[in-house]
Amino acid sequence: MDPIRLFSIISWIALPTVMFGGYSLLGLMARGNTWLTPFRATYFRSGHAHAGVLLVMSLLYYTYPAQTTFSSGLKLVACIVLLIGVLAQSGGFFLHMLAGKPGRLSAGNIVTILGALLLAFAALLLAYGLIVRS
Repeated sequence: MDPIRLFSIISWIALPTVMFGGYSLLGLMARGNTWLTPFRATYFRSGHAHAGVLLVMSLLYYTYPAQTTFSSGLKLVACIVLLIGVLAQSGGFFLHMLAGKPGRLSAGNIVTILGALLLAFAALLLAYGLIVRS
């Protein structure tokens, strides 16, 4: 299967999970759940927002590799890097929500930073492919 099609399908399937995350957050906040402290609510919101925006961005991203002269293998690498970046960027916020402490770095912060670097690499790779296409 074409890697672009495969990763587009993965993104469309993942979209309802982000929608469910918003529903879960709303439910926790409406019930006044004591587990959801202001610190946790902040990072839950951040993780959820990043997941939604980056997921929609990934759907846009997948329309462009076809306009490059990248090999099928390089297109696959770009898609994998993007997917891991999206998961790490948003997942790091959730990890920090669960394991972090206010005002301190945690593994979640490192995962979020790694995700941002992977997303930047995927974006720059695509930009390069669009610039040098024949």
